[in-house]
Amino acid sequence: MLNVLIIGNGQCGNRILDAINREAFGKKSRFAKFYSQQKYKSNVETIAINTAINDLKEMKFTKAKDRIHIPHLHGVGANRNVGKHVFEDNKAHIMKQIEERGNFDVAFVLTSASGGTGSSFSPMLIKEFKEKFDFPVYALVVLPFREEGTLYLQNAAFCLRDIRESGVDGIILADNQFLKQMGGNVESAYNGINDMIARRLLFLLDALDSEMMMVTDLGDFKTVMSGGAGLATIGFFEADSEMPVKSAIRQALSPSGLLFSTDVYDEASRSMVIIKGDRKYLSIDDISAEVEKLSSSVGHVFKGIIVRNEEFPQVLTVLTLESASELENLYSIAVDAINYEKQKKERVSNEKEVDRAFSQIDGMDPSY
Repeated sequence: MLNVLIIGNGQCGNRILDAINREAFGKKSRFAKFYSQQKYKSNVETIAINTAINDLKEMKFTKAKDRIHIPHLHGVGANRNVGKHVFEDNKAHIMKQIEERGNFDVAFVLTSASGGTGSSFSPMLIKEFKEKFDFPVYALVVLPFREEGTLYLQNAAFCLRDIRESGVDGIILADNQFLKQMGGNVESAYNGINDMIARRLLFLLDALDSEMMMVTDLGDFKTVMSGGAGLATIGFFEADSEMPVKSAIRQALSPSGLLFSTDVYDEASRSMVIIKGDRKYLSIDDISAEVEKLSSSVGHVFKGIIVRNEEFPQVLTVLTLESASELENLYSIAVDAINYEKQKKERVSNEKEVDRAFSQIDGMDPSY
């Protein structure tokens, strides 16, 4: 049995972590954490970290003992420089809380790239992990809307760079641009993408700790994640009928099935394809044909098959990326955002009208 650590940093990371715990409880009521047992295949420890107490309080499916509040007013206000100082001041406390949970085989750190606490804490936390422990650490990083605002865009650019330089064993990208596809109001859209990420991670953990007809394990996952440019994404598709397994695999590899926009046949470097379902839906010939098609473009593909009676086909794909044109587009927009913020500061520093207005009362006192 694998020992797995999942940490949610900041508001976004906390919400994804809560969605993971909700799925593990079987989508029961918010009181399930008091009377139910989480159905993890592995031995899973979850920890939520935040400077904003209200973000921690809104978690419904994560136990109080698994929430770490780092006092700093009500958050760091999307300022990564402030967040870095806060982490450094509280590093010993955070690491003590984690070390008390035991030993792990693998860790996942969940965060938004664009906020304050998550985007500043995560690179530094991962660096601490890599210096103190010998298990692999993977970051799942959520990218912002491209029109979300200049501060968030520049945070995303620097956060990703810092995580890449932290010694992380791989970065799994998710993209809030998917919210546009999901429709509905903002709250339901955010909940939707959190649920998408949660289901994929739980499927992955289940697969890495299950008996299979064709085996994929943590070692295979490490090999996949070490390929390409250190970036990856996850695809998923669940058939709601007796769909041919080859169609389900194609859907899991299509843009609509991925957490990050990419053409897998053009940009992917290595892959893992895991199929789960009733034996009668799992045609080995169809599975082999689709895997061969993928491997002819991306190179090596690990495949695993989990037999689950009376289940329609479900497919999970993990893809490391050799290149990422969508990420290049994000950085181009982020550079514009950084320059825009610089220009605003320069305009303010050069502006004299306000100073002249204040100077009119120099040497005077109010008269009451």
